Amino acid sequence: MFRHNLLVIYRNFKRFKSTFFINLTGLSAGLACSLLIYLWVNDELNVDKFHEKDGQLFQVMENRIQAQGILTAQSTSGSLAETLKSEMPEVEYAISSKLFAATLSVGNNDFRSKGRYAGKDIFNMFSYGLEQGDAKQVLNDKNSVVISEKLAQNLFHTTQNIIGKSIEFEHEKQFVVSGIFKGTPPNSSEQFDFVVSFEQFIDKYPNSVKWGNSGPDAFVLLKTGTDVDQFNKKIANLVKVKSNGDVTHRTPFVRPYSSGYLHGKYENGLPVGGRIEYVRLFSIIAVFILMIACINFMNLSTAKASGRLKEVGVKKAIGAYRETLIYQYLGESMLVTFLSLFLSVLIVLLFLPQFNEITGKNLTLHYDPKLVFSLLGVVIVTGLISGSYPALYLSGFNPVSVLKGKLHVSVGEVWARKGLVVFQFTISVILIVSVIVVYKQVGFVQSENLGYNKDNLVYFAREGKMEDDAKMETFLSELKNTPGIVNASSIGHDMTGHDSGTFGIWWEGKAEDNKTEFENVGVNYEMMQTLGIQMKEGRLFSKDFSADSSKIIFNEAAVKFMGLKDPIGKTIKLWGDDMQIVGVAKDFHFESLHKKVKPLFFRLSQGDTYIIMVKIAAGKEKPVLASMGELYKKYNPGFSLDYKFLDQEYQAQYAAEQRVASLSKYFAGLAILISCLGLFGLAAFTAERRLKEIGIRKVLGSSVFSIVYLLSSDFTKLVIAAITIALPVSYLITGYWLQSFALHISLEIWYFLGAGAAALCIAWLTVGMQAVKAANVNPLECLKSE
Repeated sequence: MFRHNLLVIYRNFKRFKSTFFINLTGLSAGLACSLLIYLWVNDELNVDKFHEKDGQLFQVMENRIQAQGILTAQSTSGSLAETLKSEMPEVEYAISSKLFAATLSVGNNDFRSKGRYAGKDIFNMFSYGLEQGDAKQVLNDKNSVVISEKLAQNLFHTTQNIIGKSIEFEHEKQFVVSGIFKGTPPNSSEQFDFVVSFEQFIDKYPNSVKWGNSGPDAFVLLKTGTDVDQFNKKIANLVKVKSNGDVTHRTPFVRPYSSGYLHGKYENGLPVGGRIEYVRLFSIIAVFILMIACINFMNLSTAKASGRLKEVGVKKAIGAYRETLIYQYLGESMLVTFLSLFLSVLIVLLFLPQFNEITGKNLTLHYDPKLVFSLLGVVIVTGLISGSYPALYLSGFNPVSVLKGKLHVSVGEVWARKGLVVFQFTISVILIVSVIVVYKQVGFVQSENLGYNKDNLVYFAREGKMEDDAKMETFLSELKNTPGIVNASSIGHDMTGHDSGTFGIWWEGKAEDNKTEFENVGVNYEMMQTLGIQMKEGRLFSKDFSADSSKIIFNEAAVKFMGLKDPIGKTIKLWGDDMQIVGVAKDFHFESLHKKVKPLFFRLSQGDTYIIMVKIAAGKEKPVLASMGELYKKYNPGFSLDYKFLDQEYQAQYAAEQRVASLSKYFAGLAILISCLGLFGLAAFTAERRLKEIGIRKVLGSSVFSIVYLLSSDFTKLVIAAITIALPVSYLITGYWLQSFALHISLEIWYFLGAGAAALCIAWLTVGMQAVKAANVNPLECLKSE
């Protein structure tokens, strides 16, 4: 019997080849798309979850009261971690930490690597896989260094017998290897290849331990059973107490360390999302695309089933049991869904490398019980639902009534099928609008005038001999004389986000409780000219004025915030010292366009700059970079020129939006494709059922156009209904997304009308192909059986 049923199923697949192909293609595409999204979502949800003590691991954050609201920051005082460990019994371990980059050398092997200053208990808290060394002792010595296996291979060409060996740090200090760790896994939000003692950070930045200052991050491992809410209440006034009441606007609190990657966005002191919004977005898209694919399958299966009434009647008339028919129809449905599942896995394996390139990840398809059971559940439910109509409904009919043709399709069945088509195209139109808006916003972000010129700007860190101000000046002078270089200077800011802030500014009329932070940018001479920053009034720093180290330049936002009228020449205090305002710069964006321009000031302080920026003439990049490399070796031997382009680093801030735009384009196209496959199948089925009607109409003189119009009009009404529902919904969704940007495009009507028109044209094209084919049929062929 089983073999017979398989044979019958195979014959039916051959008989209805187009339906079988459409079902297989649509469902496998939907499953493949959902599977790819699942892999991405699952990876995002597991970032930083690999630590064994994840449930006890917390990051210390601070809410800082500003005039504009509450600013949430992750930088803390360098003294905070040790204080928490020594004074709070709930804390098992605590460390301060700061990521950085440096050049490490062994002999002639020089490698610039990402590193981390960290307290000695880092490997007792975090699971970075310490392979060699004692977690309790590896950083006890101030001059110890723990390196990754990868870095060990690069420096020593082995990972064996290197404990106790020396590594030169920045060609200045000798560190001793005290341990080797596996390295940070891909799903770690913090990537680094070596760890040195936090005492080295304090030596370099001694003011970081003051309670009024901030810079490093702080992490704690709370003891099992600690009430986190009570702990947060306990530490709320810690900074105020330790600073003897001098710092009253900073309130520390802890959040789960692994939640920071997805839930890192705060507004007015409260978490409001972050990357989790994109995880939710793509999860919803995956569900909708899978629903569209399943609806197609169920729609076509049930539609075709109603055309097999006579088959059911004949089988029952010659003695087939109802149970036999149920098994046959459910078997057909389940076989197609499992074939689709198999095909979807092959599609994922084929396109996974391209998907990884788009998402910037290294995803792999491996055995995951949760994924396997989810896919099986979707496939089985889809197969059962789509097969239940012919299996349960048609198999129960009286064979005499069926063979006499007295059964008719119910109105409810027709409306259900139409409703599913409307739902499909509603989702498709929403996706089309979303793609248009995301692409326009990303384009706006990339082309928006930031208030300075980021093009052809190269920057690199001051290190080695470049940390000596006099030697840096000599290097800059020779750089400026290099053909193709427009200008060069140094700055204490990378222009791609918040870097350093201070509330140590006083001006006439400032309220005593005003602790608003101003962005603090130390610059060298000609740095503002190199950036192309425009002045609203006043002048730039110049060597023509000997006392410019006591001058200050604010941006427009700062002047407006302070309420200063005619600011040029007025005196303010910075950290207790008198500073005269000599200029007001026009506002420019030093953070992403998600944020409004904040108060900022420039001060002339060559020693506080840590980045060298070089403006290159357009079209001269390649020869200039080669010349810069040679010049850098001359002035800074032993160090490689590790440069970055400012415009590329700026664009990196919008990597999430760019990936959303790219992925949405493919998903919207796939949703339209699957919807049209279903529409194509339904149009073919409708034309097939109305062939005799078409033949009679043609005999009576109907034109091809009138028949095409007849067959297309019903589907056109369904698509228009979908567009009518989709446009206001898409307006609300895209408007909400755009609100996350301080500057964004306006929602123009053509975005919506264009999406609706595109969906309608695609639907017409899809239905029209079948309608024209049916309209051109020979009426004799339609009516010869009558």
